[in-house]
Amino acid sequence: MMKFVRSKIAVLALVASAVPSLAGDMGTVKFRNCTWCHGETAQGYGAAPRLAAQRPQYIENQLLSFRKHTRDNPFSKQYMWGAAANLSPMTMRNLAIYFSTLPPQVANDGDKELAATGRALYEHGNPDSNTVSCAVCHGPNAEGIRQIPRLGGLSYYYLKQKLEQWGEGYHAAAEPPMPRIASTLSPHQIDALASYLSFVK
Repeated sequence: MMKFVRSKIAVLALVASAVPSLAGDMGTVKFRNCTWCHGETAQGYGAAPRLAAQRPQYIENQLLSFRKHTRDNPFSKQYMWGAAANLSPMTMRNLAIYFSTLPPQVANDGDKELAATGRALYEHGNPDSNTVSCAVCHGPNAEGIRQIPRLGGLSYYYLKQKLEQWGEGYHAAAEPPMPRIASTLSPHQIDALASYLSFVK
């Protein structure tokens, strides 16, 4: 099964290089290789994130990071490094614009009992660890700002995994403050934040 998935992902570069240059035409191309992990409507599967309504600058930067191997968590190495290897800058930009125009759906898969704690942490930060509010960078509704990603509505499981990986030192080439912030979060705080954000519309 893994060989089959890898072979499909490896074809992404060939398919993507042939897509039209206008983002408006991309919906008709049906990026089949992207949909293996991100879904027909880019709402994500399991560890693969939702791309619908994500900030275009963020998507473009992440594709470039995959190609440069600076986004270095295990799934990135296994799947996205190869998938982004031959994408041109124009294709990266067009993919980013296309996905950003798709309507988002809220994951709603977190623990509702932790959502209030997560909201307080998101909106007010954590004075005990000298951590500012998440809203300062990600926006009051977790909508993202420019190259800073949208977090609202992403899957609890994806957000939890990413926060844990930040704290473990993955994607170390990224700019601060996320590696430091993630390293100060307790498992309970990570659960609460991921839960809250999964419900944000």
